[in-house]
Amino acid sequence: MDYLPEPAIPPSYTTRTYGGNAAFHNFHNDYSHIQDPNLRRRLALSEIDKVPFGWYHVRAVVVAGIGFFTDSYDIFAINLVTSTLGMVYWQGKAGGSNPGVMPTNVNTAIKAATSGGAVIGQLGFGWLADVVGRRKMYGVELAIIVAATLAQSLAAPSQAMSMTGLLIFWRVMMGIGIGGDYPLSAVITSEFAPTRWRGAMMAAVFSMQGAGQLAAAIVALITTIGYKNSFINTTASWASCHEACQLAGDKSWRIIIGFGAVPACFALYYRITIPETPRYTFDIEHDIEKAQADITAYMNNKKEGEVDPITQQKTKQRLGRHLAAPRASWGDVVAYFGKWHNFKIIFGTTSSWFFLDLAYYGLGLNNSIVLNAIGYSSGATIYHSLLHTAIGNLILGVAGSIPGYWFCVATVDTWGRKPLQILGFFLLTIVFIIIGFLYHQLSEGALLGLYILAQIFFNWGPNTTTFLIPGECFPTRYRSTGHGLSAAAGKVGAIVAQVIAQPLLTKDAPSPCTGSSCSPWLPHLMQIFALFMLCGTLVSFLVPETRGRTLEELAGEGSTALDSRSGSVILSTGFLGWWSRNNPFRGGKPAGFSYKSPNLGPKSPGLRGKRERIGIMASPELLPKKGKKSKKEKSEKHTRGTSEESGSNGYSVSVSTNGRRNDENDDLYLSGAVQGALPGWGAGWGVQRNPNPERRPPGRVESIMLHDVGSLLK
Repeated sequence: MDYLPEPAIPPSYTTRTYGGNAAFHNFHNDYSHIQDPNLRRRLALSEIDKVPFGWYHVRAVVVAGIGFFTDSYDIFAINLVTSTLGMVYWQGKAGGSNPGVMPTNVNTAIKAATSGGAVIGQLGFGWLADVVGRRKMYGVELAIIVAATLAQSLAAPSQAMSMTGLLIFWRVMMGIGIGGDYPLSAVITSEFAPTRWRGAMMAAVFSMQGAGQLAAAIVALITTIGYKNSFINTTASWASCHEACQLAGDKSWRIIIGFGAVPACFALYYRITIPETPRYTFDIEHDIEKAQADITAYMNNKKEGEVDPITQQKTKQRLGRHLAAPRASWGDVVAYFGKWHNFKIIFGTTSSWFFLDLAYYGLGLNNSIVLNAIGYSSGATIYHSLLHTAIGNLILGVAGSIPGYWFCVATVDTWGRKPLQILGFFLLTIVFIIIGFLYHQLSEGALLGLYILAQIFFNWGPNTTTFLIPGECFPTRYRSTGHGLSAAAGKVGAIVAQVIAQPLLTKDAPSPCTGSSCSPWLPHLMQIFALFMLCGTLVSFLVPETRGRTLEELAGEGSTALDSRSGSVILSTGFLGWWSRNNPFRGGKPAGFSYKSPNLGPKSPGLRGKRERIGIMASPELLPKKGKKSKKEKSEKHTRGTSEESGSNGYSVSVSTNGRRNDENDDLYLSGAVQGALPGWGAGWGVQRNPNPERRPPGRVESIMLHDVGSLLK
């Protein structure tokens, strides 16, 4: 057969580089000939959005996940050592009327200190990641966590500094590092993840929190058993801890806290060597060559992409300024978030996270007190009390936290983020109402079962989704800042929770006390948390559903033909389209599994039609003729009219890089030496808006050029 002539590529784009194969494309060779920087950007980013799940994705999840393992371990380990700290440093006169027990105000301050530091870290690192870069800040926060954790485990009181002051200071420092890990890990994972698996990858990173809580309980259990001989010769009262018991307790809490720095050391190197996210390089640095090189480096497990500095600078000067990516500024902040559509998103993410953490940290940091109140962590000796507390937290992790997290990983890309969040808040409201109003009628086993059920609903629903949605719904220039602001609101809720929970849990408690008598106000606290969960249910209707949509769509750039092959679904218009986009309980299949071609024509059969899928950028003239059309197809074509240009399957084709349909007065130019002929290798077509006004014929609104970009996205 006769082939059409090759397209004429401008000389400045013909330089080719080595490397690349069928599995890992050389994106410089694939896209460097494209003159439109916006088309080039969307094509390159679509490679990330549609790439199959591979080992480089596993590496990204593991590297980010180890950080969250450490975060969770360090946050919730304090829940296991407050009893030990009390019997070591608050014995005798230091303990006041209740020797061997940490005072309520000290307990509240130590537990709230980490959340206070986290607020600083989330706001600071979130902003810096959008200004300086994700990669430059990634690893810094983990180094802070390691240093603060080790310093905390080695702290000792002196005449000039009390143990309370030392613990609060180092836990604030540790909290700054933990806070920085939230926006950085969320944004880096979302910007590297394919659309089809983005929710599962981010949820898998966050699920390491459950592993961290479980590890803290295991280490506490091992140390308790290891020092059994020192703890066993006591009574149920913490004041009965003798000298050998206090020495064993001092060693055990240092081991439990210090172990949290071990896994972080392994992840530190890999965080420092991870490449910058291409979306940051494209949209904020406007460095096209470096972004494409970083995509190749990421998919080949390399540190960063290698580019020729001269070519990089020339391309940045020539094409970078034409990228349709606004730069961050205070004026842009006001313009962007001044719109109700954008403001309601950040209001929804911040308020839902705030209401969640009121209950999640109000209970999570006091699990030992709650377990003791329902009669599970009490014992005849200090050893049995510590043992039951560790086992109780172990049960909560194995039966509640771990299953809840992984249920979310399995369903978040199928059911969607918003349905899981709303349903989770609603079910938690019911559980807390039952515990709060029927507390004295329920047995210890029933209370423990309901408490485990609450942990499942927490982690299957809002505890995970409040982390996911802010990492997806903001534009690149504000993505990390928006996530940090949302997470900081949550930690403010955690601080408020400690201020509320600690006084209520010990209100009207006799001294000494055992079992449920130590927390007579626990039912009322559960009733308050039920109200917070109801508020979380209501504000969750403000957040968007991000399942199956690319980050560019979520940023408001509009969908293109590229998005249908990136796992994104272009929905219909009108009321049904609005309801499909905003229905909080819609289900469906995971993005990118088996959706049909998008609705490209005014009366095409829709997403679930049985027509054969065409190439996303195929030229109608290049499509082969099919067999005889059915009567239904002939009728549909007759209805559309003969003036509509359509492919052999009846779809009208319109390709645009900015998401809008081409104007009927647009003047079309074919790139290449011969404008009357189509290129021979033309498996795909892209649109390049003509940047030269002088070539625009009189009376025409705009000129565009059809540019053959090859079989890049098949």
